[in-house]
Amino acid sequence: MARDIVIMLEIHQPLRIKPLIDLPPGSEPRDPMELFEWSYNRQVFERVAENVYIKASKIILESLRRVEGFKITFSISGIALELMRSWAPKALRVIQDIASTGKAEFMAQTYYHSLAWLIDPREFEEQVMEHSRLVEEILGYRPTAAENTEFMFNNDIACTLHRLGFKVVVTEGVEWIPGFRGYNHLYTSALCPIGVLVRNYRLSDDIGFRFSMRSWDQYPLTADKYSSWLDASPGDLVFIAMDYETFGEHHRPETGIYEFLRRLPIEAVKRDLRFLTVSEASQIHRPVGSLDIPPWATISWADERDLSAWLGNEAQKAALERLRILYSYARAIEGEAKRLWRLFSTSDHFYYQATKQGPAGDVHSYFNPYGSPYKAQLIYHIALSMLSKHLAELARRDYCGFVKRFRAPDRMCYYMRSRDSVWRACSLEELLDAMEKAPRDVVDRHVVEGYIDRWLREVLLAERGLEDVKKTCYGGGNM
Repeated sequence: MARDIVIMLEIHQPLRIKPLIDLPPGSEPRDPMELFEWSYNRQVFERVAENVYIKASKIILESLRRVEGFKITFSISGIALELMRSWAPKALRVIQDIASTGKAEFMAQTYYHSLAWLIDPREFEEQVMEHSRLVEEILGYRPTAAENTEFMFNNDIACTLHRLGFKVVVTEGVEWIPGFRGYNHLYTSALCPIGVLVRNYRLSDDIGFRFSMRSWDQYPLTADKYSSWLDASPGDLVFIAMDYETFGEHHRPETGIYEFLRRLPIEAVKRDLRFLTVSEASQIHRPVGSLDIPPWATISWADERDLSAWLGNEAQKAALERLRILYSYARAIEGEAKRLWRLFSTSDHFYYQATKQGPAGDVHSYFNPYGSPYKAQLIYHIALSMLSKHLAELARRDYCGFVKRFRAPDRMCYYMRSRDSVWRACSLEELLDAMEKAPRDVVDRHVVEGYIDRWLREVLLAERGLEDVKKTCYGGGNM
């Protein structure tokens, strides 16, 4: 029987975009930061902070101080930490008190709880390391365990986190994974020596989704009953993970969720169950095997435990491709542009656009602030259009700096062809080099027909022709 218990709680709150399709023509904000519904976001955050980040955290803090052996793990997005610091400092102080007990672990994740991995691995790495630095700065804890957003996981993600120095990564337990031998075990990745802890989704969802469901045949769920299930679970350890908002937001205080949270450590310890943090579990237990999950079979903890919560329809896929294109510009502009782009990369913007049916659709509807996935799709499309215009304005403020750093996405690169050869250019430097190497008649045709100037205008955001750009950016002058 499993005698060790690992509980991980995820804290994240999105920055919701204004219902832009309801704005009168011409009243759209010029500053992309004004695209976010700040007053509503703050209202929601302060409510959740009071009911969860303060009240539930005080219960956990009391248990950490009074129940010998109780330990817990948190994963808090960078955005949530920022908002806590600005809008709910009392909540942050309780989290800091939890950290000071020495009995809580704080994991790394993407700073913006974003789809960074699906855009660019380099961006993913930067967000994870930026998040780790913030956790250390605010909580005094240097993460050694990590997760990708919403438990998204594959072999490449595991090896990237291993290369960044993390010792263990958490993800979802999925039966079809090659090498899977049950939920309640520690694994390694098939391609690199990093521990992989898989969530027991049934026992997690008993609290996260079913706790206040009166139609459930196990209702009401008490701490004593739940502890008996943990005690009877086969395997080496049970990994329970859920949104922290479970305690006071998704299940309101009147459901008895606070009392359940208060009693659970006490009832578990009565049965001689041992609490571990994620990192302790990876150090104490031996892996029973390795999990082999290629990139095309990436898993998550949402819906069908794949990527369909964010990429399940054509609108979501088109939005991701557009976001990927804008990333190339934001990265070349740097500074303010990068921060703006990252705010629009948050996974929630895509989650709202899902057109699911059945139980999964009900969950998406519960979280959707717009009331309709189609409205969410339109709003995000408008927001990206406004972001695109703003990025172009920022690029032109220092055009030469931008164009020397910019590299177009593959689908937007420029091609010149002769009968025997092809020249490909994804940047201004590569274009100038291709024009030197290609036959004169090929280059002349592209110049005369205006193809090159059109590419400069539409992709490189130039307001002048090639000769002016060359003279300004490579021959002196200021554009």
